[in-house]
Amino acid sequence: MGPFDWLPRAPLEPLQLDWLQGVELAVLRLDCIDPLISGNKWFKLTGHLAQAQNARGIISLGGAYSNHLHALAAAGKRFDFPTVGLLRGHPQDTPTVLDLKAFGMQLHWLGYGGYRARHAPDFWLPWREQYPHLHPVPEGGGGIAGALGCAVLVEQVRAQLPALGWTDYDGWWLAAGTGTTLAGLVLAEAGAHTVYGAMAVPDDHGVAQNVESIVQGGYELVDASRGGFAKVDPLLLEFIETTEQACGLPLEPLYTGKALLALKVQIEAGRFTPGTRLIFVHTGGLQGRRGFIA
Repeated sequence: MGPFDWLPRAPLEPLQLDWLQGVELAVLRLDCIDPLISGNKWFKLTGHLAQAQNARGIISLGGAYSNHLHALAAAGKRFDFPTVGLLRGHPQDTPTVLDLKAFGMQLHWLGYGGYRARHAPDFWLPWREQYPHLHPVPEGGGGIAGALGCAVLVEQVRAQLPALGWTDYDGWWLAAGTGTTLAGLVLAEAGAHTVYGAMAVPDDHGVAQNVESIVQGGYELVDASRGGFAKVDPLLLEFIETTEQACGLPLEPLYTGKALLALKVQIEAGRFTPGTRLIFVHTGGLQGRRGFIA
C-alpha cells in the first residue's frame, strides 16, 4: 500500500460568540479538508498507513455511526485499497453503514459482547487468519501511530497565526473520544502549550489510560460526556442550533458540540480569563449527526 502523499491543510478561522467574554478563539476547521475523508480521522490514519506498506488493505473497528470507519472506507475507495470493518452490535442500516457498504467496505457485526472483547490479547488472532494481508488498526485509529499522524496539526496552526494577527496562543481545546488526537498535539507541543481534552465519553471508556500510554503531562481532561457516550439532551441540541445560527459553524452532538459547550461552561466559571487565546479543533464527524439532527 501507498505511500500516500495527500496531506490536506485545514483553515484556521476566528470564532466570534457572545459567551466568550473576552477569550479569543480560533477554530481549526478539519471538517473542511474533504467532503468524505473528513476531520482528524485522515491524520490518524496516515500514521497507520505508514506502517502498512507491506499490506494490501486495512481492517479496523467501530460502531454504526463511526466517523473513523466512514473515513477509512472512503479512503479505501478513493485510493483503491480493500477495507474491512468490525462493527459493534447487530446488523442495522444507519446512514453511516449504508455509506460503508457503498464505499466497498466488508462488514462483520460482532454483537456487543464480541465488541467488548476488542482489548483482549487474542482478539485479533482469528481476524489475522481470515485476512492475513490486511493491516489491523485499533478502534478510532488510536495508539502511538495515530497520535504521530496528528502531530502535524500544530505546524498547520502555527503557520496560519499571522493571518489572525496572533503571534502565539495559550492552549488547545478539542473533543476526546480515544484521546489520540490530543496525544498527538501534546507530542508536537513538547510542553509549549497545554492541550485541553473535553471527554465526549465517560471515564470508563479509558481516555485517560490511552493518553497516558503515549504522553506524560502537558494536557488536562475535563468531562464533557453529558452522562455517557452518544447521550444527547435538549440543552446540547439547543446550543448547537444557537451556535450555528450565530456564527455558521456546523457542529454534531457526539464530539464537537459537546466540546464547545464544555468550553462555554468553563469560561462562564472563570477558568479562562479575558485575553486568553485558544485553538478549538473541529474534529469533523459531521456525517454522524445524520442520526441525531434532521
